[in-house]
Amino acid sequence: MAVAIGAILVLSGPAWSDQKGKGKKDEAKETVEMDAMAKVTIEQAIKTASEKVAGKVVEAELEKKHDKLIWEVEVVTMENKVMEVHIDAESGEVIDVEEEKPEKDMKHERKQERKQEHKP
Repeated sequence: MAVAIGAILVLSGPAWSDQKGKGKKDEAKETVEMDAMAKVTIEQAIKTASEKVAGKVVEAELEKKHDKLIWEVEVVTMENKVMEVHIDAESGEVIDVEEEKPEKDMKHERKQERKQEHKP
C-alpha cells in the first residue's frame, strides 16, 4: 500500500503550472529521466527508510539536491513527528535523517538567512 502511494506521489507532481500545461510536461519528463537514472527503486528506498525510522511511510519522492539524485522518504513516527530520510538513489546509502519542520519555521529560517546574506 505504501509503495503504491509513494509511486503515485512521485509520478503525479504538482497540479498547477505557470504556462498552462507546459510546466507539467517538463516536470513529468524530468521525473521520468530521474527515474531512469536511479539505481535504487522506490520500494528499496521505502524499505531502507522503514528500517532506519520506525513509523508509517507517508511519502516518497525522487529529487535532485546538490547535483545528487536522492530519495526523500517521509515517515510519521509514533510521537507524531514527520521524519525525512534522505537516501542516495545510486548507492542506497542513507545520507541523513532529519525532522521535517513546519512551514512557518521554514519561512522564519529563510528570512534569517536573507538577513545574514545582506550583512557586511
